[in-house]
Amino acid sequence: MNWDRIEGNWKQLKGKVKQQWGKLTDDQLDTISGKRDLLAGKIQESYGVSKDEAEKQLATWQQGQRETTLESKPMDKPAENK
Repeated sequence: MNWDRIEGNWKQLKGKVKQQWGKLTDDQLDTISGKRDLLAGKIQESYGVSKDEAEKQLATWQQGQRETTLESKPMDKPAENK
């Protein structure tokens, strides 16, 4: 899932972000509003990791969202021939 879609669906994805980075508060997540750079900064601040590590964690999480989205997408039913 590209970051524009994450940002656009931030309210729905906030819970998944909270699961991944539980030290982030609801107020912080509201302030972040899906902005990747703000989220990376808060991960750095809350977990004491480098910018590179925060970006790596975000990239891994983002890839997981792509997989989750693909898995949960309903499959098209084949057309019935009559």
